[in-house]
Amino acid sequence: MALCSVCGPFAVVVSNLVEFHGKKHRAFIMLFIGFSVALGALILTIVAYFLLPVHISFDVGTLHFHTWQIFLVLTALPSLTSGFLHIFLPESPRFLMSQGNYRKALKSLQRIYAMNKRKSRDSYPITTLTDATPERDTTHDPSGHQSLRERFARTNKKFVEGLQQLKPMFSSPYLALSGRIYCLHFCQVMCVNSIRLWLPQIFATMHTLEVHGVRDKSMCALLDHNSKRGPTKSLKVECDIHQQPESFMNNIIVAGIGLVGFLIFFPILRIRGVVNHILKICLFVCTFLVGGLYFSRTSVTILIVASLYLTIMGVCASTIIGMCVVVFPTLMRTMVLLLIMTFGRLGSVAGNLLLPLFIQITCWAPFAWLVFLMSIAFLMSLFLKVDFQQPLN
Repeated sequence: MALCSVCGPFAVVVSNLVEFHGKKHRAFIMLFIGFSVALGALILTIVAYFLLPVHISFDVGTLHFHTWQIFLVLTALPSLTSGFLHIFLPESPRFLMSQGNYRKALKSLQRIYAMNKRKSRDSYPITTLTDATPERDTTHDPSGHQSLRERFARTNKKFVEGLQQLKPMFSSPYLALSGRIYCLHFCQVMCVNSIRLWLPQIFATMHTLEVHGVRDKSMCALLDHNSKRGPTKSLKVECDIHQQPESFMNNIIVAGIGLVGFLIFFPILRIRGVVNHILKICLFVCTFLVGGLYFSRTSVTILIVASLYLTIMGVCASTIIGMCVVVFPTLMRTMVLLLIMTFGRLGSVAGNLLLPLFIQITCWAPFAWLVFLMSIAFLMSLFLKVDFQQPLN
């Protein structure tokens, strides 16, 4: 269920944003999406910093609520608000035209015009739309009375038409291209989420070592400290755990650096030719950054390397999504984005299952595994040649 809630709405939002902006601002729109994600991560860590250390406990009937449950409720509010705002989004005119629904596409354009110009829909200067796709007849039965067999036949026809629209996904040139992108995003998300979800434990262990006056805070020392921790002797009846505010400070710094990093990349994209090679450059740099975590000997070094790595990988993720929007045509764009996000989530799950196994082998094994994943992602990026300035299909 969480997989559907993450992949579905995100793909719809990305498709709408890119289709409503020209090629001049397309790269900046994708970077702005990444900037919004980084801003959300910063706000999330700040809320955790102020809320989670506070002791909150109350009962509603037979239900017991604690601080962490209040935190989960607060983090669910943005998703609920986003889903509500989706109601007010206009349908994609490009998608409607590709299916032959020119009347609906014209109404959608009139609605967009009225929202942007604050004028009447009737004042929209364009009165008719036309394209290579023939007009679809939407009045199958003017009386509105259809038998069950007719409704089933109509639904079956629409299903077959939908499959035919996806047929180009499994033929040249989109099959090989999408396969490379799926593999790249799978390896990338497996690696970056392994680091991102591992960081809170690393920072909490660093804070524990600082409290006990331990000088060696290298990655091997952190892993060794976690491996020596025995299982909890007693289980609490209630899950009422509170962390010290200082343990969240490093997470706030990482999120803040990520936000600043996106602001730095905005002017860089104005340089001619950079946008078409930014994915290769970023993945190449991140391959060395993730390996550099193994050689980090101080908490400050770990913090800097991890922050730079997550920031640049965030730019890579935005670039891949933008690349798919440009390459794939309108009829399959949202489906491809859904598959990309699905492969990313599968990579995240696989990474969280495999990383503990490598940690148990030896100190350098997890870092060698992460470098291997980044190397595959970089090699895949070498075979992706996309012009971000090309018009949408």
